[in-house]
Amino acid sequence: MLRALILAALLGAAPAASAWADALKLVRIGATPGPHAQILEAVKPIAARNGLDLKIIEFSDYVVPNEALSAGEIEANSFQNQPFLDNQKADRGYAIESVALTVNFPLGIYSRRHASFDAVPKGGTIAIQNDPTNGGRSLLLLQDKGVIKLKPGTGFKPTVADIVENPRNLRFIEVEAAQTPRALEDVDAAAINTNYATPAGLKPADAILKEAPKGPYVNVLAVKTSEKDKPWVKALVESYRTPETKAFIEKTFGGTVLTSW
Repeated sequence: MLRALILAALLGAAPAASAWADALKLVRIGATPGPHAQILEAVKPIAARNGLDLKIIEFSDYVVPNEALSAGEIEANSFQNQPFLDNQKADRGYAIESVALTVNFPLGIYSRRHASFDAVPKGGTIAIQNDPTNGGRSLLLLQDKGVIKLKPGTGFKPTVADIVENPRNLRFIEVEAAQTPRALEDVDAAAINTNYATPAGLKPADAILKEAPKGPYVNVLAVKTSEKDKPWVKALVESYRTPETKAFIEKTFGGTVLTSW
């Protein structure tokens, strides 16, 4: 009788154990709309072959994906570069780690009013992102092109206050990164990340200034520090960094998104 009861209990527990095992295969991964999300859709069937069920969750800004990851609402994210992640960790104390390099989106400055940056008038308005990493990245691009000069030693996160030379008296307006395409209607030019430019119908080739493709701004896959050595993380990285994914990126984005492998 006792043996029968034990057997019945074990059989009753089997479906729950199976469901628990299946749940471990689910990986909720956050991404911003556009190329990041599109690439993950291409990764999804590859990940399935590696035992992962990717659920792609889109976030419209650069702040919430790390909040959601830290809170355990998602298991991973794919949207940010290392300087941005480092800044978020320093400011908010997140225990989040990058586990792989992914792709680079060269930053561009676009205009609906001017065919070249030389045509932007003195006193013209330039929209840049209001977060330190991307806003600083835009200012560094403008410095690299000789438009402004920044205070020495500002690193990767200069601010408008660090501009020491601005011979054209340009005025800088800081807006959320996701809103920079909309700002184009109201400014002479706007610095726009490729993952926001593409969904807005902007072609990176049409940018009136563009960042060099190599640099510190390669994007990363990120997970909670406590999860970084888990087998599913290795499977996720291997699923992303494949010849299939590279071929998809090259065919879909035509060189405007660059792979790191």
